Amino acid sequence: MIEEIRISSLGVIDESVLELGPGLSVITGETGAGKTMLVTALGLLLGGRADSGAVRTGARNARVEGVVRADDALTAQVDELGGEVEDGQVLLARQISSEGRSRAFIGGASVPASALVGLADQLVAVHGQSDQHRLLKAEAQRQALDDFAGKAVADLLAEYVLHHVRLKAIESELHEVVTTARQRAREGDVLRLGLTEIEGVAPQAGEDVQLAHEESRLCFADTLRTAAEEAREALTSDQDAVDALGVVSIARRALESVREHDDEAGLLADRVAEVSYLLSDVAADVASYATGLDTDPLRLAAVSERRAALTALTRKYGETIEEVLAWSETSARRLLDLDNSEDHARELADQRDAERVTLADLGARLSAARQQAAGQLSKAVTKELHSLAMPHAAVTIEVRQTEDAHGLEVEGKRLRFTSTGLDDVELLLAANTGSEPRPLHKGASGGELSRVMLAIEVVLAGTSPVPTFVFDEVDAGVGGAAAVEIGRRLAALARSAQVLVVTHLPQVAAFADRHVVVRKSSDGTVTTSGLTVLDDEGRVRELSRMLAGLEESDTAMAHAQELLDVAQQARTTAL
Repeated sequence: MIEEIRISSLGVIDESVLELGPGLSVITGETGAGKTMLVTALGLLLGGRADSGAVRTGARNARVEGVVRADDALTAQVDELGGEVEDGQVLLARQISSEGRSRAFIGGASVPASALVGLADQLVAVHGQSDQHRLLKAEAQRQALDDFAGKAVADLLAEYVLHHVRLKAIESELHEVVTTARQRAREGDVLRLGLTEIEGVAPQAGEDVQLAHEESRLCFADTLRTAAEEAREALTSDQDAVDALGVVSIARRALESVREHDDEAGLLADRVAEVSYLLSDVAADVASYATGLDTDPLRLAAVSERRAALTALTRKYGETIEEVLAWSETSARRLLDLDNSEDHARELADQRDAERVTLADLGARLSAARQQAAGQLSKAVTKELHSLAMPHAAVTIEVRQTEDAHGLEVEGKRLRFTSTGLDDVELLLAANTGSEPRPLHKGASGGELSRVMLAIEVVLAGTSPVPTFVFDEVDAGVGGAAAVEIGRRLAALARSAQVLVVTHLPQVAAFADRHVVVRKSSDGTVTTSGLTVLDDEGRVRELSRMLAGLEESDTAMAHAQELLDVAQQARTTAL
C-alpha cells in the first residue's frame, strides 16, 4: 500500500505532499490544475519513461518520492537490490533533470529504472482512459480472462508456452538442416577430399622436422666428411708440433715432474690428464662420425620427395604436421555429423511431431479451462454492470478456435495456434434486452466502455494480489445514476484494496474516504498547484463547485451535502 507521495518541481506542481491510507481516495480539481500530474508522478515511481518536459520551468530537477508499506516479498526484493526497509516501509524515488537524465532509488540504493518496473506489477494497477482502448484489443481480453481463471489456466499456459518454445526451436533447426542439405553435401565432399589426401600421405607427428634434418645432412655429406677428417687428423697427428695429444702430453709430463715440490702443480697435472682423455674420446667420436657419413643419392631423393608431400599438406591444412593431424581429426568428426544429417533430420521430424501432439493436448485442455472461466466471468461482469446502472446489459465472453491447414490436430480438426494457445477470446456486449451481443469496439459507447472496464476490474480484484488500484478519469462519458453506481462500486473495491481515483464526477467523489483537491494559483507569471486534504466542510464546498461551478451557492451546497449523505448511507448499508 502507498502511504505517501511527495512531488517536487513536476509540471505545475511546485512542492506537494499527499498522505494516503486504505480505502477510497479521490482527487479532484479544476481542469488544468494538475490532477493527472499525480498519475504521472506515480508512473515515474513505477519506472515509467522519463520526460524532461515534465520538469517545472526554471527548475533543474523534478523529484518524486513514494513511501510504500512493504510485505515480506517486497522486503526480500529490496534487500536483493541493496536497499533498506525501515519500520516496514520502503522509500521509492525518481529524479529527472531538465537535460533528460533520470535516476531511480529503492530504499536509498541507486538502481536502474527497470528495477522499479519489476516492483510495479505487484504494487499498483493503473487504469486510465487509454486502458479502455487497450480493453478493445483481443490480447487484453484474453489476459483478463486468464487472470480471472487463475491457477487453473496459469499452470496449463505455462506448460503450453514451454512446449511451444521447444517446438519453434525444433522447427527452426529442422528447417536449417533441410534447407542447407546442398551446402552440407558440398562441405562433406571437401572434407572427404582433404581426409583422403592426408590418409594417402599418412604423416607422423614431428616427421617434417626430422626429415628436414636428414635432408640437410645428406645434401652436405661430402663437406661434412671432409671437415670431420681434418678434425680427426688435427687431433691425432704424429707431428709433436701440431699434435694436440702430443702437446697435452708434453704439458702433463712437465707438471708431473714438479708435483712433489708443489701440490698445486700436481692438481694442474691431473686436470691436463683429464684433457688428454677427453681429446682421445673426441678424436674417436670424430673418426666414427666421418665413417658414418655416406653419400646416398637414392635416400636423398626419397627424403626430398617425402618432404614435398608433407609440404603440400601444410600448405592446405596447417602450418605444421601437428596442425594437419588436428585438422584431420576435427574434420573426421564433422564429416560424421554431416553424413548423419539425414538421420538427424528424421529425428527432428519425430520430435516435432511429438511436440505438436503434446501441444494439441495442452491446447485443448487450456481451451476447456478458458471456456469454463469465460462462463463464470461473463456472469460476474454482467452482475456488476447491473449495479452500474446498466440493468439490461449482458456480457458474453467467447472462446473460439480457427481452423488452419497448418495448425494442430485436435479432435479431427486442424486448429490455428499461437504462443498463448488455440483460442481467440472476444468480449461481447449486449447493452439492452433483445439486442445482439457485439464486440466492444463496435457497439460500446465511451460511458459503457468505462463501466465494462470497471466491472471487470472489480471482479478481478478478488483474484489480484495488487494492493493498490489507480483510476485516472475512467468515468469519462458517464453521469447521473450511472455515476453514483460507479462511486458505489469503487467504494466496494476499496474494501479489499487501496483505491485512488482522479475524477470530475461529484457522484464518485462523494463516496471517498479521503478527498484531495488540486488547487491552482497564479501570481501572473508562474502557476503553481498544491494538494489539500479536505475536511467535511471543504468536501461540501468542492462538491458544490463540481456540481454547479459555485462554491457559495446555498442551493449547490445543499445539493452537495445531500449527495454526501446519500453516499455515506449507501456505504454504511453496503458494509
